[in-house]
Amino acid sequence: MNEGTRLDRLKAIIDSDAYAKTLGLDVELRGDSVRTITNTTEDLVGNVNLPALHGGVVGSLLMLTAALQLNVQMAEDERATLLDIDVDYLRSGRVIQTFGSATLIRKGRRAATLAARLWQEDEQRPIASGRMSFLLQRSEEAPLTLV
Repeated sequence: MNEGTRLDRLKAIIDSDAYAKTLGLDVELRGDSVRTITNTTEDLVGNVNLPALHGGVVGSLLMLTAALQLNVQMAEDERATLLDIDVDYLRSGRVIQTFGSATLIRKGRRAATLAARLWQEDEQRPIASGRMSFLLQRSEEAPLTLV
């Protein structure tokens, strides 16, 4: 599958997921590397005094970034289901554009593990990082879903 087709598939997945749309998620593809972009809004704030992004939003962005990265590296007949997520909150996320990337740590026949990170203005200063494990299943009609 060429890069344009893979990017179209990722965008179709995002468009079919109401939560990804609520978060304002978009995706770029560079080779086999996914980069997510989120234009955060006041609706996603958890602490109005700072204001800071809600922790659930941050965790979801990490998971969605990892799921999209895994989707690029899965066979077309594979489907992934989230098994576990471990999030490290490193600093407050402000209501500005947020970027994400993920790296495949290990992919076996039945499970995959990825590491993901989010940053805002400086890629060297992440706001959060996390590790996710996914169950992999073969399916003749694998749906276009994030998890």
